[in-house]
Amino acid sequence: MKNMIAFAVALGITAMIAMFTTLAQAEYGDVVINNYSDESEMRPVVFPHWFHRIRFQCKVCHADLGFKFEAGGNDINMMKIIDGEYCGACHNGEVAWSVENCNLCHSAKPGTPTQVHESTIQKLVSPAEEMAKKEEQ
Repeated sequence: MKNMIAFAVALGITAMIAMFTTLAQAEYGDVVINNYSDESEMRPVVFPHWFHRIRFQCKVCHADLGFKFEAGGNDINMMKIIDGEYCGACHNGEVAWSVENCNLCHSAKPGTPTQVHESTIQKLVSPAEEMAKKEEQ
């Protein structure tokens, strides 16, 4: 009996590890927002659409929060977000992380244009450590 319990526990742990280490694919495409980032010397924003879509119905963002169904069609800037508009409706430190965590959103490679990308986020993101090394050079 102990062997069966140990096997079941090991199988459960293996399943959990597999579940959390599987690379996520962008089902609907990631959106890069670079309306003001480059000119502000910030990295463009990577919006993981797939991540939000599996948690919320489309209407939450596209009806309730007013996001247009067009990459670049929304005049999003940090002042609006800080005032609770667009991303700021949830990214307020209570529902999701707040705007003080810049690198969580501003993570794309500089110069990446505003558009929907049909790739995984791994091809778009430039880790903060990598950016710091390039800035030192």
